[in-house]
Amino acid sequence: MVEHAALSATREAYDAAAPAYAELFSDTLRDRPLERAMLGAFAEVVRASGDGQDGQVADLGCGPGYVTAHLDELGLAAFGVDASPAMIELARQAYPGLRFEVGSMAALEIGDGELGGVLSRWSIIHTPPHELPAVLAEFHRVLAPGGHLLVGFSATEDPSHPTQVFDHAVAPAYRWSPDHLAGLLRKAGLVEVARMVCEPQPTDRRQFQEVQLLARKA
Repeated sequence: MVEHAALSATREAYDAAAPAYAELFSDTLRDRPLERAMLGAFAEVVRASGDGQDGQVADLGCGPGYVTAHLDELGLAAFGVDASPAMIELARQAYPGLRFEVGSMAALEIGDGELGGVLSRWSIIHTPPHELPAVLAEFHRVLAPGGHLLVGFSATEDPSHPTQVFDHAVAPAYRWSPDHLAGLLRKAGLVEVARMVCEPQPTDRRQFQEVQLLARKA
């Protein structure tokens, strides 16, 4: 498979930023109670569905692994995948008891229907819009019937604009209209179950809404 230029550029950027990124965001969930609640709900529905090989959950775009470790604490058989070898090395050092692999969301080395859950926490933001349907199709492929996907991203301000580029500190990135992304999920065979929309805090650098969409494979 020929690698897209966007993936190569994103990998190189995150390899270079990995140590600083890990230090800056290693405890990012501490001050995000609503996101922790959504992750808890995700863990509960994955456990309840009982689908996939041993209920495994993939944290795609796992970075230095702290959210993968949080999923493990919630009782999930979680493992992390990231395109950046430097990020994966940091994750393995920080959490030697967990599994981390270098890989691409667009071509996962995971069998059909193996997973009970997929987490994509701000990892689709670097995917160019024309490439996102293929990534969502890959999420659908690896999920077992009844398996769940939780995807987090920043929202556009105007629903008439399905995507907007923004000035991400590491690599080019995109915001998405929640309704548009939910429509792409439906086309990929993933039915929306719930969504959470959080308003930005006054002190946030970017005044973007943050969205969590929970979807289920039919």
